[in-house]
Amino acid sequence: MKRILSGNEAIARGAWEAGVYVAAAYPGTPSTEILEEFSRFPGVYCEWSSNEKVALDVAVGAALAGRRAMAAMKHVGVNVAADSLFYASYTGSEGGLVLVSADDPAMHSSQNEQDNRRYASFARVPCLDPSDSQECKDFCIAAFNLSEQFDTPVLLRTTTRINHSSTPVELGERGEVRPARKKFPRNAAKYVMVPANARGRHPVVEERVERLREWVETSPLNRIEWRDREVGIITAGVAYQYAREVFPTASILKLGVVFPLPAALIRRFAAGVARLVVLEELDPVIEEGVRLLGLPCEGKSIFPLIGELDPAVVRRAGATAGLPVDRPPVPRPSIPLPELPGRPPVLCPGCSHRGVFQLLAKKRVAVSGDIGCYTLGFLPPLSALHFCGCMGASIAVAHGAAQAGLGERVVAVLGDSTFYHTGLPALVNVAYNKANILLIILDNRTTAMTGHQANPGTGVTLQNQPTDVVELEPLVRALGIKHVATVGAYDVKEIERAYRELMATNEPAVMIARQPCVLLPESRRQWVPLEVLENCNGCGVCFRIGCPAILKSDEIDPVNNKPLALIDKDLCTGCEICTQICPHDAITTRDQMRLLEDSDHSSCALMPPGGAQ
Repeated sequence: MKRILSGNEAIARGAWEAGVYVAAAYPGTPSTEILEEFSRFPGVYCEWSSNEKVALDVAVGAALAGRRAMAAMKHVGVNVAADSLFYASYTGSEGGLVLVSADDPAMHSSQNEQDNRRYASFARVPCLDPSDSQECKDFCIAAFNLSEQFDTPVLLRTTTRINHSSTPVELGERGEVRPARKKFPRNAAKYVMVPANARGRHPVVEERVERLREWVETSPLNRIEWRDREVGIITAGVAYQYAREVFPTASILKLGVVFPLPAALIRRFAAGVARLVVLEELDPVIEEGVRLLGLPCEGKSIFPLIGELDPAVVRRAGATAGLPVDRPPVPRPSIPLPELPGRPPVLCPGCSHRGVFQLLAKKRVAVSGDIGCYTLGFLPPLSALHFCGCMGASIAVAHGAAQAGLGERVVAVLGDSTFYHTGLPALVNVAYNKANILLIILDNRTTAMTGHQANPGTGVTLQNQPTDVVELEPLVRALGIKHVATVGAYDVKEIERAYRELMATNEPAVMIARQPCVLLPESRRQWVPLEVLENCNGCGVCFRIGCPAILKSDEIDPVNNKPLALIDKDLCTGCEICTQICPHDAITTRDQMRLLEDSDHSSCALMPPGGAQ
């Protein structure tokens, strides 16, 4: 039976058919749906781990117990998990171990577009690169078999276009689910990576790579498609699809395994074509490998090094280089477009982070930010964030600036899930070394940016089982922070009061601004749209908080000649941040709305049939 599956769904299906029992991940686009889909299968254990390193260590532990296990993450997550990937390459495991890395060319939702095929050669582990959903499933199964055959972790590398595109997939049955071992393996020389044992394991790893080089020459995951031999294209992943579409007459060497490369197969293909071209997305990984074999080829001299490929990009580049494209590139039509307003990404109407950011913007304080929805606080009109690097960096960067003797106190801002991810050790460092910073944890009770996944503060697991909540204030105090305040994220006055008190200290301090994300079901049920009253004079204070529900109306105030405010009732959630900052009390509150509604109902009850006379 066939089904249309996305690449992420197909990987989850492949893991299930491969007999995987344990899967762990930290949510991150474009990988998130892998674990969400896998959690729906029967007879599995899966979890949102606190970060990617923990997820890979969990998978390693399950594999040591004899189970097949998988860890999944986006490309930058492998940076977090790299320490574990490298030791796991040395140790191997008892059961199959696969790491899924979802790369993000063009940075649709990422801070860089690194090419994680590099990790395979760096860590000396095989790397598989599927080109559609069917291969996502098949390569996932093959990866577990390869892992056990060569006692190695296997990197299954995908890209956004593969993760989120859907193609037909032939479904199979659940494979054997091996029972866990009765005892943890006792093999110190293999599994205890002290220097003496690690020195003994390194030659084993290199010998394994040589055996993999022999295996890859005959692997069915690689194949030659002979057509016209004037041009031969070596390609892999989603670029294979573009090669087939744009260069239908060219011969193709389609690589499913991109480390180690099949040297003899590449030489045979190169000998059979007049012009050798490598088509790959991002880094010239394959191209460099081909050149190291002493074979002249073209690649990044034709196709872009930066950004995501697509058929149009490949066609234009190929035509310019004289390659046999399917048709001439079509110039983009010159169509006059109407003047449309810009639509930059923005914090949602009713976002619980807005109350904190409007205060930080007003105070003009230096803010070290982090990865999450709240990164949008850097956009105008708030413009309240001045640095953002990677998960958890906000705290340590603020700490470093403080210890360097910066002339102003820095505020670090990050979310609850990010704090559990990598904020904890950074805050321990702040407490230990006494950095005079203020940390604000934006606790919206979910991992919002990737689609509302659970985290240690939500009280529920990935498999929807109730669990204990790791409360932030006791945790922060236990780390050694003495000055802590928990406030409601919609209470503007309370936020400012706590801010003033904590900024008055000369020691590390933490504010926890708590309010469930406005898009959670329990929040949506409480939405009560507000409205602007007649005493609005167009002062513009409400426009400064950057709420998409607050608009500039066509009505102009006759005194100051500025547009009056207007609230879009289809967008407004009734968070009341605007009502609290309005200097003229010109926006209704929820209580006022209820009074008006009650008054209307009472008036209606007194009216005679047919309405007012």
